[in-house]
Amino acid sequence: MTLSQAEIERYKKHLQLLHVGREGQERLKQASVLVVGAGGLGSPVLTYLTGAGVGHIGIIDSDRLTLSNLPRQVLHDTPSLDKRKVDSARARLSALNPEVVFDTHAERLTRTNAPELIRDRQVVVDCTDNLEARFLLNEVCASQGIPLVYGAVFEFEGQVSVFDARRGPCLRCMIPETPPPGSVPDPETHGLLNTVPGTIGMLQATEVLKLLLGVGEPLIGKLMLYDSLSVSLLQIHLFKRRDCPVCGKYFTPG
Repeated sequence: MTLSQAEIERYKKHLQLLHVGREGQERLKQASVLVVGAGGLGSPVLTYLTGAGVGHIGIIDSDRLTLSNLPRQVLHDTPSLDKRKVDSARARLSALNPEVVFDTHAERLTRTNAPELIRDRQVVVDCTDNLEARFLLNEVCASQGIPLVYGAVFEFEGQVSVFDARRGPCLRCMIPETPPPGSVPDPETHGLLNTVPGTIGMLQATEVLKLLLGVGEPLIGKLMLYDSLSVSLLQIHLFKRRDCPVCGKYFTPG
């Protein structure tokens, strides 16, 4: 899939990069990525993947836009209030880069639709805000051998990882037991500095591009912790569990 003259001009700075160049940009154009969630994390992820020229982007989100979303969900705007987030996102992203093809799904992720939505994607991006959806994404991605780029935020902090069961641990290796009710913070009742999802989302988008281009060292087997108050980044190692209830069924530890 070759680049048009307009695309050559659009992606000029990428084409000047030794580790991207024309071949890498054509690889991005051929790629298909699913972003689950078009809110605080999804806003920067979708914006930067669209700007980068990822050729086919799927977006799933069942919510409508509210006023309290706008400080951190910067993909959307005030005139879009009460619109479906996938519709607002598609309009803004298509204006940013009409070369990208979008498929949008105004529905919740379920065990019924997840396998089909994820099938044939090169990467899936977890921009959700609840553990149930994260566990489901992790399970389906592990079963299909697709990398899952994970991000989470809370108050002034965030974390990022890449769960690729073919090459390292999955989310259930990190969280083997389902936490008891009430032990996981409810995003509806806890505050969040509006810039934190932007920072974490950009890190997620960078991991997606690294995976698609085959460059650098993705955060496979690593969890990056971000603290905005101290401006610190800390990496901790994650290990694949032989008794993992998810990826242990499909892949054996190396």
